[in-house]
Amino acid sequence: MERKNNILIFLVSIFITGLIGANILATKIFTIGPIMAPAGVIAYPITFLCTDIISELWDRNTAQRVVWAGFFASVIFLILSYVAVILTPASFYSHQEVFAEIFGKVGRITFAGLLAYIISQSHDVWTFHFLKDLTEGRHLWLRNNLSTIGSQFLDTIIFITIAFAGTMPLRALLLMMAGQWFVKVVMALMDTPFCYLGVGLVSRSLTVENQPG
Repeated sequence: MERKNNILIFLVSIFITGLIGANILATKIFTIGPIMAPAGVIAYPITFLCTDIISELWDRNTAQRVVWAGFFASVIFLILSYVAVILTPASFYSHQEVFAEIFGKVGRITFAGLLAYIISQSHDVWTFHFLKDLTEGRHLWLRNNLSTIGSQFLDTIIFITIAFAGTMPLRALLLMMAGQWFVKVVMALMDTPFCYLGVGLVSRSLTVENQPG
């Protein structure tokens, strides 16, 4: 039991790192050909990978508690970031504007991110377990991909609509949605082997723990 708890703590720490990292990295927008997306998309899929492993080897309630833990961690991080931004900088500190640009993202965008997060992550956990019950525990690749891809679609639509609707032409808004979701789908498909690897490693570790000494 101790080893299982330690593994869960490890997975949750990776989940929180991916989530907070995505919030910071999202301040940079990158392009690959016609695709435009925030750099946070390289970190955010890690959170879905972690909840899928937790869902597979623990249960739905545990995975949902991890999602809520991530939500509150994000809120705390945003509050701390806001406080850090408004603190009077030292006379020799010349990077206040850059610091504020990176860590001072509050208001509409923050609300959009938190709302998209809690809805998409909760949907991911629900869909994963729905498909697990439907397939009687078979086809991990199917529930891993369908739950993540569908949830990432929700995350993209909710976030971009709330954060940017009315600030750019509709065509640009739709292109941004399509570009971000495309990148997220590719990342989701790429994480399937890691999902199998993670589930396999954790399962073997727990099997060793449960063997009589």
